[in-house]
Amino acid sequence: MASLLDHLDALHEYQDVFLAAIPDAEPATPVPWCGDWTVADLVIHLARVHHWAAGQARRVPAEPLGDGPFDHALLYARCAAELRATLKELDPDAWAWTLLDDGNPPGGPVGTVRFWHRRQMLETLVHAWDLLGATGLDFDPGPSAWLDCLDEVVVIMHPRQVRLLRIEPPRIRVRFDPDEGASLRLLGTPGDAPEVRIGGPARSLALLAWGRTTPDDPTITIAGDRSLLDDLLASGLTP
Repeated sequence: MASLLDHLDALHEYQDVFLAAIPDAEPATPVPWCGDWTVADLVIHLARVHHWAAGQARRVPAEPLGDGPFDHALLYARCAAELRATLKELDPDAWAWTLLDDGNPPGGPVGTVRFWHRRQMLETLVHAWDLLGATGLDFDPGPSAWLDCLDEVVVIMHPRQVRLLRIEPPRIRVRFDPDEGASLRLLGTPGDAPEVRIGGPARSLALLAWGRTTPDDPTITIAGDRSLLDDLLASGLTP
């Protein structure tokens, strides 16, 4: 995993990449892998998420941003700056409202501000990839960032979806085997369930876990029952 300082530095770097791409992206351009979203929808979404996360870190409800119309670059710059200032100001070990706590019984995990350093860095990574991809460009921050992205899906995002009853627990044992790191397994599967192993570059596996590519990606190898994997991916591993 990246260090705390790395997460904050990477968050700032990815925010800058995202902001710099906004003026060159036509707002009505479709964003592949994001349903019917356009570039405008994506920019507003990430701005709202930054604003909301700043409130979560402070443990206060975020004030509504309104329905627009917005100057997209200005809106994003303002919300990105708000998040940066919030995370810089707060003690990383202070209690915060996080995705670790919702749906858990009292006495379960207690989230801290530190959680939002990583969560917002990875949110921005995925959406910077979305935004640049919509304009025919690429965003690749390197294997360490993609490994961190994949780890978050396996350890936090997918278990949360199961915990909140949004999806059923996996009926197959899924093992991700990234070329650049240790294997990762989805949680909550019976030990006698059939296993499917997914190999390839960390980037490809992270994008698969986030629904940005498919098992047909030529850089990905599948060992096990492909139809069972397709069923699992159809339900979604992330929000």
